[in-house]
Amino acid sequence: MLDSCSFTHQFKLNFLETEKVAIGQSVTSEDIFAGGHLWTLLCYPRGSRTEDNGVYLSMALQHQTKSESVKAIFEAIVMDKDGTLSSSHKNKFVKVLAPGSNWGWPRFVERSVLESLYVTNGSFIIVCGVKVVVGDDPIEVPPSDIGSHLGLLLDCAEGSDVSFVVDGKKFPAHRNVLAARSPVFKAQLMGSMADANMSSITLHDIVPATFKVMLRFMYTDACPEESELGDYPDEMFRHLLAAADRFALDRLKLLCASKLWDNISVDTVAATLICAETYNCPQLKKKCIDFFGEGKDFKTKALLTEGFAQLVQNFPSILDELRQKLGG
Repeated sequence: MLDSCSFTHQFKLNFLETEKVAIGQSVTSEDIFAGGHLWTLLCYPRGSRTEDNGVYLSMALQHQTKSESVKAIFEAIVMDKDGTLSSSHKNKFVKVLAPGSNWGWPRFVERSVLESLYVTNGSFIIVCGVKVVVGDDPIEVPPSDIGSHLGLLLDCAEGSDVSFVVDGKKFPAHRNVLAARSPVFKAQLMGSMADANMSSITLHDIVPATFKVMLRFMYTDACPEESELGDYPDEMFRHLLAAADRFALDRLKLLCASKLWDNISVDTVAATLICAETYNCPQLKKKCIDFFGEGKDFKTKALLTEGFAQLVQNFPSILDELRQKLGG
């Protein structure tokens, strides 16, 4: 005898009669109460999807209860002509179903196969079962810790096979890690460039503090800690954005853009716009230009900053975009 968490049902259908059923039209079971939830079994004799052109029979389980999600086991099996359950045409899933949702198999069995293998005296039978999993504690999956492990690898320099010298300061690193994270480093360290054979590479136009933060991001994929940003976080994020553009670290670039935007003000918008234009960050550029049009008082203050004077001097083409935004 089945427990209160289980239920079985048989669909016995006349094959010729199902030819008259429209695609997408279902034959349903009565409401099933199992495991404290209401269910309906759905059989689509000519399939549930119009794109299948009526070639398949579809099966699905619908969760009728509106209050909470629940894990269910659903199984459907075609019955052989001798009354045994088919070993060839059966399917089963274990899935958490949200309230009102359904799940199943749009292509459970081809109708031509039903007709040739399973029709007896003009009819075929599909046996279905549903069981609600009660008290099933989920398997807890901890968050990824690969970043912390690679961070430790960076800290101890174990296995490092290349080092970078930035303004006299040395940074050990691992070619494979850098090549996997940056196409620029991949070309530099794994390709035909001279640096591919060098154990020590000197970098210019980047300061040690910025390179250190960028290198840690490449190993951990984590936002820099406040302690790494120094006394002027916005300045560090601008330098990081420049480095991310240089080494094609797209996620770091957008992360820096997001942080700069979070701290935007009348005093910083022009400098941030210069950064966005210089290092090809269109998302940040658009937001800065929009910010100039926030209001008359704000507009006046922003236009009078030293940063705006530098913007006009270095990027006169942006003036046209600003004029359009500011209404001339």
